[in-house]
Amino acid sequence: MAVLPRIHAPADVRALSRDDLDRLAAEIRHFLVQSVSRTGGHLGPNLGVVELTIALHRVFESPRDTIVFDTGHQAYVHKILTGRADDFAGLRQRGGLSGYPNRAESVHDVVENSHASTALSWADGIAKAYAIKGSIDRHVVAVIGDGALTGGMAWEALNNIAAAQDRRLVIVVNDNGRSYDPTIGGFAEHLDRLRTARSYEDVLAWGKRALRRSGPPGRLVYGALHGMKKGLKDVVAPQGMFEDLGLKYIGPVDGHDVGAVERALRLARDFGGPVIVHCITEKGRGYVPAEQDVADRFHAVGQIHPETGLPVAPSRFGWTSVFADEIVTIGHRRPDVVAVTAAMLQPVGLAPFAKAFPSRVFDVGIAEQHAVTSAAGMAFAGLHPVVAVYATFLNRAFDQVLMDVALHKAGVTFVLDRAGITGDDGPSHNGVWDMAVLRVVPGLHVAAPRDEETLRSALRVAVDIDDAPSVVRFPKGPLPEPLPVIDTVEGVDVLARTAGEGPRVLLVGVGPMAATAVQAAEILAAAGVGATVVDPRWVLPLPAALVKLAGEHDHVAVLEDGSVEGGVGALVAQRCAEAGLTTSFTFAGVPATFPVHATRGQLVEELRLRAEDVAQDILHRVRAGS
Repeated sequence: MAVLPRIHAPADVRALSRDDLDRLAAEIRHFLVQSVSRTGGHLGPNLGVVELTIALHRVFESPRDTIVFDTGHQAYVHKILTGRADDFAGLRQRGGLSGYPNRAESVHDVVENSHASTALSWADGIAKAYAIKGSIDRHVVAVIGDGALTGGMAWEALNNIAAAQDRRLVIVVNDNGRSYDPTIGGFAEHLDRLRTARSYEDVLAWGKRALRRSGPPGRLVYGALHGMKKGLKDVVAPQGMFEDLGLKYIGPVDGHDVGAVERALRLARDFGGPVIVHCITEKGRGYVPAEQDVADRFHAVGQIHPETGLPVAPSRFGWTSVFADEIVTIGHRRPDVVAVTAAMLQPVGLAPFAKAFPSRVFDVGIAEQHAVTSAAGMAFAGLHPVVAVYATFLNRAFDQVLMDVALHKAGVTFVLDRAGITGDDGPSHNGVWDMAVLRVVPGLHVAAPRDEETLRSALRVAVDIDDAPSVVRFPKGPLPEPLPVIDTVEGVDVLARTAGEGPRVLLVGVGPMAATAVQAAEILAAAGVGATVVDPRWVLPLPAALVKLAGEHDHVAVLEDGSVEGGVGALVAQRCAEAGLTTSFTFAGVPATFPVHATRGQLVEELRLRAEDVAQDILHRVRAGS
């Protein structure tokens, strides 16, 4: 009899017999492959945490015990075990299941932000609150791993967690990378049980006090015993650095043995203070195509054939591929150009550069702040670093961009992939804040290319800027068809001019919104309103030609795939006001909101960023003002 259909809540998992657990794990893996192959999503990480998540829900009682997932893309199994298996047909689709924990879906979900290395800080705060409120029977579990321990924020949290030994906090490290061989056998389990016994702690504390108070001989004996303890610990559990921080450590544990993980978690739970449980797992476990994928074990996939793992519709040549090709060309021409990324070597297109110049690429892990300041140091020493990350992740290093790069006029180029509306990965992955945030950085240059050639050109120009930071941003997905340039005005591309009676409109299309601006101009022309369509290509510093052109038109519309609050449109309006112009404006972009997960097209429609929406809003404004 199938086990998975009987699971509707964590209590059902706790009620299972031992014989049912392996069957449940196998059924979940089959379910994941079949479901995610139809919708796309994070397959590899979830195949690796099946047994671990089953054990979590057998030992802890969510939601009374709070489970916080770092890198929330590894929470699919958690969603299945908390009653959402039937919703997986709509995974990452509008109105359907989110690809990350989502409070609106379930009381079992806590942290919606899928930016990594934050779970330990969340868990620390929740545990502090429980302690203050006297909720001593509630536990907090932080599941971290899949690279998240490379982030400095995680270690800041560990430093604080270690300082409070009375908080009921369990840290589960999902170690799916190369690690020490797991310690196996009864001796190791006995040592784990011994180390997490309060009597053991009491004896250690007594020995420390008594021996240290008994003069030099006692201190000598304590030092020798302490050294033996550390030596033995390093033999049986090489991750002794956690205990050196003052944290109890259990492991390594086979993360694919439900019984072993369950025993370790019970020991950690019963200890009553912070404990690390170190689980060794395999990303992509149980699905041969994922296990054989050398690059990233099917970390994230689109729609695939479940039998082969091959994509249903191979992706067209896209923005990232153009960057990947051009940066290699630049690398051959400029030996001082180096590449830096934060655990995104493959996704941002740096694999070809790494192959061509292996000594000139640096993957620093999930550590964007370090990446940026390290790049500033490289620039000081005579290199030109190109830091390639998703646009949403540069938010995490704003202080470093401002104070370490811009203040020091460092020649660092930031390449922001997935800029603008990205869609199905949800609120935290939309790259809609970069232009508004970076606007305040003195001396910064920002390019928003509209197609392949303008992207290649922007990269070449950016790496030649050695006295200030530069940014090249581009969206996710396939490349658009190139737009012909009919004229240039002081470096600003003119893409279209249409005739019409009455007010004339200047349409400023930023980056990929240039094509939308051209389409909107055609709709305006059909309504008898003439327009000029321009693409500045470089939006910071704002080209003076935009203000000049605005003064020659009756109305200005700025279209951008970023925040309208403080975005490019707001900057154009500010510069026009400073020049004494009274031109009216239409701002088309993303309002101050977190766009939900949906396709890019659905979000564009919802935010009224289609050509017909923009044209309609412009017509309303110009007719109201005439």
